[in-house]
Amino acid sequence: MDNSTIALITGATRGIGFAVAAGLAAAGATVVLGARDPDDGRAAAARIGSAAHPVELDVTDPATVTAAAAHMAERFGRLDVLVNNAGISGHDPARETPPSRTPADLVRAVFETNVIGVLTVTNALLPLLRRAPAARVVNVSSGVGSLAHHSDPGHYLSALPAQAAYPPSKTALNALTVQYAKELRPDGILVNAAAPGACATDFTKDLPFPITRTAEDGAAIIIRLVTLPPDGPTGGFFDDAGPVP
Repeated sequence: MDNSTIALITGATRGIGFAVAAGLAAAGATVVLGARDPDDGRAAAARIGSAAHPVELDVTDPATVTAAAAHMAERFGRLDVLVNNAGISGHDPARETPPSRTPADLVRAVFETNVIGVLTVTNALLPLLRRAPAARVVNVSSGVGSLAHHSDPGHYLSALPAQAAYPPSKTALNALTVQYAKELRPDGILVNAAAPGACATDFTKDLPFPITRTAEDGAAIIIRLVTLPPDGPTGGFFDDAGPVP
């Protein structure tokens, strides 16, 4: 990776998204930080330095997505790396509310960001990805998206309270990842999903147990996937240890 590599990360102003942007910039890439709030985007880019550029981008707002894609086309002409990192968990009470009492509007809101938002952003930027010699797309998923883990009585995830919003949204994202990988394989574009693990960020601050992994720890698998060689995997789901079932 060098300074000719152009990478866009959504939800890049804090947490794992920021750590990915900072890590790619340190490796020599030019990084574009997608941010819902332009002020937050400028502040985050300033923390990284001259290799970082903010762009207003709300994955649930097609107008900002279209404008961001146009900006990327005008300024850079192509896109080598897309990291679909932006995501929400839903309201805190949903973590304890079983599916039978979960409001449909909450599920719609989570899917709008975590699944439809990825579709919207990826489709808007595909023309630029296709201009790159070996583009990479990484969708930031979660271990809770693994159906195998949830249905395995021996795995700790099977003991978590049942939820109808966040885990199903990540399962859907994994499925969407596979479908994009099938479509884009002939173009040489590798598309994979990453499970960064629970990291000590704003996203996990309300969890009732201590978390020792850092945002940089979580970013490592994402950075590994965006730097895959041409013969690397596509349509996979990976964490630090390798493939996730």
